[in-house]
Amino acid sequence: MFKYICFIPILSVCLMANNILNYNDGLKYYHNNQYEKAYPIILQEARTGNKEAQYILANLFENGYGVKKDTEKSLYWYKESASSYSYITKQDDNTTDIQTNQQGLQFAFSKLDLSSSGVKSEVEKMANKNFGLLPYHTNFFIPFSYSSSKYDRHYSTYSHDNLPSTYDNKLEIEFQLSIQKMLSYNLFGFNEYLSVGYTQEVRWQAYSDSAPFRETNYTPEIFVTFPTPYDIDKNSNLKAIQFGYRHQSNGQEGYRSRSWNRLFLASLWQWDNLFVKAQAWYRIPENKKSEAYYNGTDVNSKGDDNPDIEDYLGYGDIEIKYLYAENQFALKLRNNLKANNNKGSIQLDCSIPVSNSKTTYWYIKGFNGYGESLINYNKSISKIGFGFAFYRSLF
Repeated sequence: MFKYICFIPILSVCLMANNILNYNDGLKYYHNNQYEKAYPIILQEARTGNKEAQYILANLFENGYGVKKDTEKSLYWYKESASSYSYITKQDDNTTDIQTNQQGLQFAFSKLDLSSSGVKSEVEKMANKNFGLLPYHTNFFIPFSYSSSKYDRHYSTYSHDNLPSTYDNKLEIEFQLSIQKMLSYNLFGFNEYLSVGYTQEVRWQAYSDSAPFRETNYTPEIFVTFPTPYDIDKNSNLKAIQFGYRHQSNGQEGYRSRSWNRLFLASLWQWDNLFVKAQAWYRIPENKKSEAYYNGTDVNSKGDDNPDIEDYLGYGDIEIKYLYAENQFALKLRNNLKANNNKGSIQLDCSIPVSNSKTTYWYIKGFNGYGESLINYNKSISKIGFGFAFYRSLF
């Protein structure tokens, strides 16, 4: 299934290249005051539903740039382009990083259907920020996360006789910090934006006597997002595709060490209040560790910490999110796609605003399956948690 999902984004990149390059020519003409050359290109793109092009076209008619001044047509195109933010229609030679990043966000957000008040509200929260750092995945704090079984203890050395094999408490604290930063917009001429992201997940046995941090996972990544042309969007609801590199590790050593590196390809879809992100990944191979490592005599051996991780975490996942008014419901599915020894996981999330807050939500998270954390990637775990979310992503 995932190979077909990946094929569509790859085909979309090929189809959209020519359209985007033509539109970029129109933008260059516009910003260089060559309005007569810009007008037919902007008009053609505006008719496909591009909100940015519609806004620029309205500006041309309003001021009589390259066309006869026409207030009626200007109002019509302003109305067509209406959304939750203002476009940057002109830039001087001293364009700041903030302006460039905002332009990239504007093009990305113009892909979304904002007719729903819930979707519009979520986009407004992100579009109105101008400090560069943006939230990425859901940021949450769960003070009560309960597992159906005790968590296994893992030690850095092979021998741990007379030491406890599990943590003594099924209840723990769980929290996540996830941020991203846009590095550039339209660097390659496809209206794409290049970003870096960082996510840190923490599991804390705060209710145990010594309150150890059971596991911390670190996930830095770099990726590029290609918004699709409006004709592809109109026919398929495919909003964008992403391609990037992702590293994930738990920062430990010896037999506690877990890590892997992946290239990933994701497609982002929207149907009104329903959002779908389907992604597939390719693990970058690593050298195996020495036999002495597995015999317990060479704990410092270099190489692959978890050679069978794909048997448990598979080769991709699907995330489905639905907005009902201000409430969000999410489902994440992962599977190794093997008929024999089939393994996977399912995660269910629900977030509901606290009182009238626009940035704080009651948050419930349920998980069952493999890959709850890197240290226990090969053990099936069932758990449920209750707490707060401070940001939630649409994709």
